[in-house]
Amino acid sequence: MIPLSHRDTVKPVHSRIVDHIAGWLRLIFSDRNSRNLFLFLLLNLSFAFIELLYGIWTNSLGLISDSFHMFFDCTGLLAGLAASVITKWKANERYSFGYVRAEVIAGFVNGLFLLFIAFFILSEAVERAIEPPEVKHERLFVVSVLGFFVNLIGIYAFQHGGMHGHSHGGGVGAGGGHHGHNHSGGTHLHHHQSHSHGHNHVGATSPIMKGVFLHILADTLGSVGVIISSILMQTLGWMRADPICSIVISILIALSVIALIKDSVGILMERQPASLDETLPQAYQKVMQLPGVYSIQEPHFWTLSSDNFIGVIKLEVSKVADAKYVVSHTHMIFASAGVKHLYVQLDFAPM
Repeated sequence: MIPLSHRDTVKPVHSRIVDHIAGWLRLIFSDRNSRNLFLFLLLNLSFAFIELLYGIWTNSLGLISDSFHMFFDCTGLLAGLAASVITKWKANERYSFGYVRAEVIAGFVNGLFLLFIAFFILSEAVERAIEPPEVKHERLFVVSVLGFFVNLIGIYAFQHGGMHGHSHGGGVGAGGGHHGHNHSGGTHLHHHQSHSHGHNHVGATSPIMKGVFLHILADTLGSVGVIISSILMQTLGWMRADPICSIVISILIALSVIALIKDSVGILMERQPASLDETLPQAYQKVMQLPGVYSIQEPHFWTLSSDNFIGVIKLEVSKVADAKYVVSHTHMIFASAGVKHLYVQLDFAPM
């Protein structure tokens, strides 16, 4: 039936919401990484509620603080899940590099939240260490052991469960894979994108995935701390073991996010990729040895996302230098150093 007006073709609000949710779920389950994130998010969130209720029931700050840590781990998992979907959105005229930096922003924001909760737990734990309350330690052991096994599942899933993204050099930015020649008064600009099929170990290098793994690892150690404190309280009657456990958990939370925040800030501030600190000087030396190259000027290298590096470099070359030879070998030199996208500008020196 042909619609009588434009209004007849517009879907109801609830139908559009259902379509959006269905689309997100399709994207989540189409990728192994996002599927693992989603399933562990459900498991982690469920147990966080159980741990919180048990912590309130037993009056254990260690268990309550560990449950809050798990809740904030859930925010990290949720941020990672959202980022893993957003990064699949295609580039457009306004976002020519796509949305791959969503993972960096998510990791940075999540790190700030985790630092806040670590400070809150630490301040509360110090207060309880001075005046330790009565804790029903006999109820702690079982739930803390269950929490330990939940975190072991997370460690296995993210460390050994195939958290390896398949990264392709093409597909970022406009004009991927070709050399653009812009001849303007002796200045040549060459753009190169590598099409090598490299494996990007997302679990180790992505800011958000690194944060998720570190949080789960800290959670595991926190569960171990709760188990130890419950044993100490049950055998020795040492009630200060619970706030001491909370202090350890808060320190573990803070330590786990320092590297995440540092890496995220470095990327957002356009720092030269840390992994290229040693290889770039060697690449500069090799380029300087190319015939006709006089100097390297205004080199800029930054991280787009994870191990996706972009570079811009200006070379002063002889008037008689073979531009094609210099550019092609410069691309090869920096590609071997790990730079997937390179823009080379040649300035020909006057005779």
